[in-house]
Amino acid sequence: MTLHEIDLQSDLQTKARDHLWMHFARQSVMTEGPGVPIIVKGEGHHIWDAAGKRYIDGLAGLFVVNAGHGRRRIAQAAAKQAEELAFFPLWSYAHPAAIELADRIAHLAPGDLNHVFFSTGGGEAVETAFKLAKQYWKTQGKPTKHKVISRAIAYHGTTQGALAITGLPVMKHMFEPVTPGGFRVPNTNYYRAAESGFGGGTPEEFGLWAADRIEQMIQFEGPETVAAVFLEPVQNAGGCFPAPAGYFQRVREICDKYDVLLVSDEVICAFGRLGYYFGAEAYGYQPDMITFAKAVTSGYSPLGGTIVSDRVYEPFAHGDASFPHGYTFGGHPVSSAVAMENLDGSRRRGVRDVPYELPRLRLTAREAPRLPIVGDVRGDGTSWASNSSRTRSPRRPSTTTSPSGCCAASSRRRCTTPACTAVPTTAATP
Repeated sequence: MTLHEIDLQSDLQTKARDHLWMHFARQSVMTEGPGVPIIVKGEGHHIWDAAGKRYIDGLAGLFVVNAGHGRRRIAQAAAKQAEELAFFPLWSYAHPAAIELADRIAHLAPGDLNHVFFSTGGGEAVETAFKLAKQYWKTQGKPTKHKVISRAIAYHGTTQGALAITGLPVMKHMFEPVTPGGFRVPNTNYYRAAESGFGGGTPEEFGLWAADRIEQMIQFEGPETVAAVFLEPVQNAGGCFPAPAGYFQRVREICDKYDVLLVSDEVICAFGRLGYYFGAEAYGYQPDMITFAKAVTSGYSPLGGTIVSDRVYEPFAHGDASFPHGYTFGGHPVSSAVAMENLDGSRRRGVRDVPYELPRLRLTAREAPRLPIVGDVRGDGTSWASNSSRTRSPRRPSTTTSPSGCCAASSRRRCTTPACTAVPTTAATP
């Protein structure tokens, strides 16, 4: 590093310490510790910090940068849109970028998911789905249907409504009381199935058992009170829990039986992470709503959204009906233009070709259990996780396993700093 680079890094660390409040992080890293890694450049799957150290961006930011860093065509699309129309809201107006993107997403989405409500991120998309589900049932003359069911350890966002759906108690107790109406059922972690109360059997039998716990919860709370079930195709928090064969089909049957909406939270899974545009395609089920964000723009500009079925949209399409909900920057022109170029690039790079590459990844991942410290390897698409274990049998969790399920965090013993999203490789200067 040159003296100028050293001075610049020191200046940035001072400003960060004095003024920057980081997300999900201990501020003491800056106020009492050596400082925070400052990322200054990205190219492909690599990033560089202010000291010139290169990292593999192992989590693509936060499961975001599917296209990789440094895509000039995406940056150029943003600049072009900003010059033409930098901003206008979707409050009683529209603009071409949001219209074209809604059309594109609706054509990519499965079944009759033909209507897109834009937000600026995943938590807002989940919040939208939660509020929409409650208002929808009021339009159907069923105003008591307001409760939502999700899975243990599942992360669905941190806004007050989304936090009610999130299944991580450690993220909620300091904000109690949260929005009421959220209830939890077992997730699909087959490795810990016994801890959930499963008596034993095949993965498929466990999947049906887990799905039936949703029915049990609906019956216990009363079908007349349950509005929706929120599930990720592959649950991320806790460590990549794919669903056994038949699980989602059984959940769909249960939702239809009790008149409950099924929301597929695909903030992480959508737009290629599982080798499909949407995870619901990968697992062969039809939701009533899909939430998305992250990879829709590969992080080059903030954008999220909720894709809504014809059935749920229909009551809002007539007369004086409206959905009194929205966000200033939802469907932002620049973000929408970025998403269009990002989706064009995904098509050029062959998102639907990804499933043909995945068997090699699966084979490599499943070699890991031969190592004595590995108790379990699981995942799907390009999302995989492992459990470390002191002994192979009986299987017991290692004390270094991160409760967040972040693989990188397990080797660091903490995942509350931005470093948990990157793995150092060399000290090369960019």
